[in-house]
Amino acid sequence: MRRSGQAAVGVVPAMFLAAALTVSSAAAGQQTIADHFCSLSLGAEEQTGGLSENLDFLKPDTLLYGRPGADFGKGSTAVFATDFSQAAISAPLPKAFSWADYEKKPAVRDQGSLGTCWAMTAAEAVESALMPQTHLVLSADHISLQNGFDIAQDEGGDYSMIMSYMADFKGPVTEAEDPGGDGDSPQGLKAAVHVEEMRLLEGMSADRIRHMIYRFGAVQTSLSMDRMRTDRSRSFYYNEKTCSYYDPVTEPLNHDVLVLGWDDAYSKKNFRRQPAHDGAWICQNSWGADFGRNGIFYVSYEDANLFRKGGIAYTDVRTAGDAVHVLETDSLGWQARQGYGNESAWFAGVFETDSPQKLDAAGFYAVGPGTAWRMVLVENFSGTDSLSEAAAGKSGIPLGCGWIENPGFYTLRLNQPLSLQAGKRFAVVVFVDTPDTGRPVAVETRKDRYTDTVSLDGRESYISVDGTRWERTQTAYRTNVCLKLYTSDTGQSLPGQ
Repeated sequence: MRRSGQAAVGVVPAMFLAAALTVSSAAAGQQTIADHFCSLSLGAEEQTGGLSENLDFLKPDTLLYGRPGADFGKGSTAVFATDFSQAAISAPLPKAFSWADYEKKPAVRDQGSLGTCWAMTAAEAVESALMPQTHLVLSADHISLQNGFDIAQDEGGDYSMIMSYMADFKGPVTEAEDPGGDGDSPQGLKAAVHVEEMRLLEGMSADRIRHMIYRFGAVQTSLSMDRMRTDRSRSFYYNEKTCSYYDPVTEPLNHDVLVLGWDDAYSKKNFRRQPAHDGAWICQNSWGADFGRNGIFYVSYEDANLFRKGGIAYTDVRTAGDAVHVLETDSLGWQARQGYGNESAWFAGVFETDSPQKLDAAGFYAVGPGTAWRMVLVENFSGTDSLSEAAAGKSGIPLGCGWIENPGFYTLRLNQPLSLQAGKRFAVVVFVDTPDTGRPVAVETRKDRYTDTVSLDGRESYISVDGTRWERTQTAYRTNVCLKLYTSDTGQSLPGQ
């Protein structure tokens, strides 16, 4: 998997999604990869070439989803082999399906003049994942105002903001606790649920996306759409009579919608500009019940922009509780990728608790499809030598290993919690191997004005080309690796355990 002699470290912006992702690896291949990286005897491979001190910052993509249009205002003891792949579904999917027919459709919202479609759609997608067993109305205001980024509600938002907010357990909170539209968001609110897994859809086939919807609930995605494009007298894209939308031209993404299902037989004649074939995605908008049919409209399978940059499926949402702490090396999540020009790399975070706690789970990002991974706990961190020992399999407690099918954020829950002593420094070491990328490690960095709140103070994380030679990311590159630990007080456990 590794290619030696390419040791230059670089960072590229994560933007909204990993760039140019292509789903790969057959089922047989993924099992082989998982078996290989689950080996306790796995050691660091020898690498040649020196480590570069240069960090390659690229200009971030400044597009933010959700900007309103011109006239928008109206209206161990651990899991030792974990496979985060989606099991193959042999039975064919129905030709038409919508969660609106199965009590998994959230209420329609109206963002008004604010650029909060991204936050509203995220809240609705999580609500859909919980239904029909649990019915909550979650606060889009809290997502857009308490995400930690330096951004106003009229500026929109992106997927990295959503994933950071959810993974950090900042929320979501209920709409009753933080009502929308008042421009105010109370401090100190606790998450109503914990979103522990978010899969990015970029690179997925339409059939795979259907399976994600069918298995988990409605998904969030983006398209090019505003009031100008749906005005009855000017639009070439929207047919008000049939509530159908089709844009054949690749254009900037500026709006998020909820995808509830699909209809293969939806006639191409329903569209104002006729596509070549029948078929449409069933979508819910955030422009109130007056748009479409009670907020629902149909987007042609051939629309040039829907799902072009993927989207998010919220695939593991659980009941929240009071007995949880988040230890982290990052606060704003995946903002860039870092590595040595190889498909594989090691990274580590150093932590300390101020009270006796139990380690219940760990969270990290896969920056591309087909990521093989391995995670080890270093109980007594004593410098980089202790990281090297763990990477070589000579010490440490294995926490988990496996294969991840889709890029996104994933939480590894331990079968049995591990005790953490107060005031004792420990570390978690992670190996990742992501095909077709030379930068497989997700990192946090100050890349634009929205990430001005990123801080290196009090953080200690490392990256390594081979598990032997380690660099502290804060001093070498001004980055924090993205790694989160979820702990609970002694005598309690993480909800949903």
